[in-house]
Amino acid sequence: MSVTPNAEDKETITAALRRMDLLAEGQAFSASTLAGGVSCDVWHVKTADGREMVVKRALPRLRVEADWRAPAERASTEADWFRQVAEFDPRLVPEVLGEDRAHHIFAMEYLPADTHKLWKAELAAGRADAAFAARVGETLAHIHAASANREDLMHDFAHDTQFHALRLEPYLLHTAKAHPDVAPRIRALVDGVAKARIALMQGDVSPKNILIGPDGPVFLDAETACYGDPAFDLAFCLNHLLLKCVWHKKFKADYLQSFDALASAYLENVTWEESADIEARTAALVPALLLARIDGKSPVEYLTAEKDKAFVRETAKKMLLAKYATLDALVKSWSAALK
Repeated sequence: MSVTPNAEDKETITAALRRMDLLAEGQAFSASTLAGGVSCDVWHVKTADGREMVVKRALPRLRVEADWRAPAERASTEADWFRQVAEFDPRLVPEVLGEDRAHHIFAMEYLPADTHKLWKAELAAGRADAAFAARVGETLAHIHAASANREDLMHDFAHDTQFHALRLEPYLLHTAKAHPDVAPRIRALVDGVAKARIALMQGDVSPKNILIGPDGPVFLDAETACYGDPAFDLAFCLNHLLLKCVWHKKFKADYLQSFDALASAYLENVTWEESADIEARTAALVPALLLARIDGKSPVEYLTAEKDKAFVRETAKKMLLAKYATLDALVKSWSAALK
């Protein structure tokens, strides 16, 4: 359900659009608040001349139960990532229409739901299309390949502080504190991700941030982008497909098929390093992220039953300590536990 912004937010949108030269003086527009993430205000704006766009404003304190704060400058990071990926292939991201960096706001192309379905919604309905999952894996690998070993991007996306505040601390380090028995293993993984300088990560590759566009996947919400380990992106996405097996058990075979399709397509397109190396790092990260989506600062909203949470905790810990080197071994262990 859409909600009309309050008067203060309407003034904020108006001022930002004018600073971005997207709204003429006195021009009317309507706006509605879009549901979604916890880190930003997001509005769907329609101007009087029929133009539609999405306006985003990064929040310094995220809307979660825990005290989670992150630099609002990440709004610029997201806009920069969209522009960079558009250089690789403009079909993969929405077009950036304007930016108000001083106020941590930017505007981008609006992609209507009738032509761009949300992948998370399709998965939730049991429509797990393995062919589309493969497209996600292939496309993500191409983004990583195009950005790998580039010193210019390493410099431009040196957002280590933001990535730590948005991903490493709230997801993994917070979880390590809650589970001392696997804390050394998790902290070692964090150290490896933090030190890596391999390719451009999006940092939030999740079904809720991927649209099923006419030409394939379209990636959203890149405020966590950083130059680092591409294995984090792959693990972050694969982790969601495993969690959905617990959420909707009747569709688990389809979710696991999508897992295999995405992982295989990605690894087949790894060109910047040995695929076995990135596969091993991914297999190590997936169980840590499974645990983080239960006991980190941003737990998945759809696993509410205590028995489901307990299952993920127990299984993720076993997989963490087993130190699987392949995704096939990992998913077989997960499948066996589900049975």
